[in-house]
Amino acid sequence: MKMMAATSTTFVVSQIDYRRLVSRRTNVSFSHRRRSLCSYPTRCASMESTLKTKHPTRRRVVVTGMGLVTPIGQNPDEYYNNLLEGVSGISEIESFDCSNYPTRIAGEIKRFSTDGWIAPKLSKRLDKFMLYMLVAGKKAVADGGLTEGGMEKIDKTRCGVLIGSGMGGMKVVSDSIEALKVSYRKMTPFCVPFSSTNMGSSLLAIDLGWMGPTYSISTACATSNFCILNAANHIIDGDADMMLCGGSESAIIPIGVGGFVACKALSERNDDPTKASRPWDSDRDGFVMGEGAGVLLLEELEHAKKRDANIYAEVLGGSFSSDAYHMTMPHPKGSGVILCIEKALSQSGVAREDVNYINAHATSTPVGDIKEYQAIVHCFGQNQELRVNSSKSMIGHLMGAAGAVEAIATIQAIRTGWVHPNLNLDHPDKDVVYMTSYRFLVFINKQIRVAFYLKLVKSYKRTTKEASQTTKTWPKYIY
Repeated sequence: MKMMAATSTTFVVSQIDYRRLVSRRTNVSFSHRRRSLCSYPTRCASMESTLKTKHPTRRRVVVTGMGLVTPIGQNPDEYYNNLLEGVSGISEIESFDCSNYPTRIAGEIKRFSTDGWIAPKLSKRLDKFMLYMLVAGKKAVADGGLTEGGMEKIDKTRCGVLIGSGMGGMKVVSDSIEALKVSYRKMTPFCVPFSSTNMGSSLLAIDLGWMGPTYSISTACATSNFCILNAANHIIDGDADMMLCGGSESAIIPIGVGGFVACKALSERNDDPTKASRPWDSDRDGFVMGEGAGVLLLEELEHAKKRDANIYAEVLGGSFSSDAYHMTMPHPKGSGVILCIEKALSQSGVAREDVNYINAHATSTPVGDIKEYQAIVHCFGQNQELRVNSSKSMIGHLMGAAGAVEAIATIQAIRTGWVHPNLNLDHPDKDVVYMTSYRFLVFINKQIRVAFYLKLVKSYKRTTKEASQTTKTWPKYIY
């Protein structure tokens, strides 16, 4: 689940059911599927009428490529294997001297190369969040089987890029401010364009020659999920056949760390970095910053089948909401998150008892973790099969990129049949224990893989993730 700055998005992903590809799809009314689950009949009836007119046969959206850059892996398999093994990517910050900061740890990427992905001259100029975005985006394209020959066979006017960032080019701005102290003549002419969150998507579209919808969204830690769901909607609405989408972030610099220190939001467990990020644990003391990028290649189902693409998952739908309460504090009753989840389930045609996995937002903050878990219990409290974890216990909080790398983790969970552990969940918070005796949470010795999930996936063929996501027998997702 994704929730930050009083904004929530939710999407559902599931395995794809290949039996539906052999026989003609059953003509189930889209409005009927949602009406039976909808908690907001008046609002949804209006939406159903609009959708019925606009999409008599709704276009289906699938995931055909994945690319990422994270502190514990540079490709989906390496990344997820390390999550399964409980490998932490959190360590002391090395990119700058932070010896006088109360927080000196982060999920920092120690090894990263643009060789073969970005021209050396451009690589030297770009802010790191753009470098991560471009590399992850091109990896997703390559993973989707779009070689040079494959690119020539697609209609590039119907391919777009929607990759966001929560904080944008902070390093470029910071360096320019220092240069301005000397003289404006010392400033780089790339300060303005390369600090823009939109420029990463634009550069990737230029490189690929894709002329469809190309822009970015910046909604703090819900950025990636907003981008993914809007990209899916572009395909559903017929604006595009393929969309690259996700998020990128690189704010582990003096002004970024200093800003969150000033908010008193970061963990100060400097003496034991790998133990610092501990969602739902009673000893948590704040979140740990992370960096990286995650990009999905979304594609219209028939378009993907026509080019014989490898299909990882299907995006079933999703929703957006706002707490309308506070800039950073969640609503005391979790109202915005509950609204988002219920609308996502309704609009995706997924029953809450069919959701058996949530990769939660859970940043390791004292208030946020509990309010999110409270919302999950409100929506899924009678579901005995549900399992909940947080990837942030190992990679930290990637902010604008969080939803995308966690979407990839969710898809990998369904593909492999294994759910990764919650690292550092040694003593569950008393409020979590009070609500459910922590039966939903996955907390297992980090050397042990969670093999039991394989049965759940085969049985229910569903999974969920929240901003919210559920990915059906290919994987299916609710955003």
